Amino acid sequence: MTQLIHIGFGNIVNSAKIIAIVSPDSAPIKRLVQNAREKGMAIDATQGRKTKSVLVMENSQVVLSALLPETIAGRVQAGQDNTEEYTADEID
Repeated sequence: MTQLIHIGFGNIVNSAKIIAIVSPDSAPIKRLVQNAREKGMAIDATQGRKTKSVLVMENSQVVLSALLPETIAGRVQAGQDNTEEYTADEID
């Protein structure tokens, strides 16, 4: 089942495809974002606001968000807590 999470301003990503949620302040992350922009692999979901978190996705894309990493991580965790798994006996 696909778990989608809101990353701000009506933008939604598949939480199962997220590898890391990091702050954009360090030099290595700035280089990662710049390289992704040059390759067309960056998705800017900030709506012109300051980038506060960078989501590194499975397919080497990076998603820029104006929400704090803690906020996004909390939403991912809340989505996982709400996910229920059923055995075959419970479904019948």
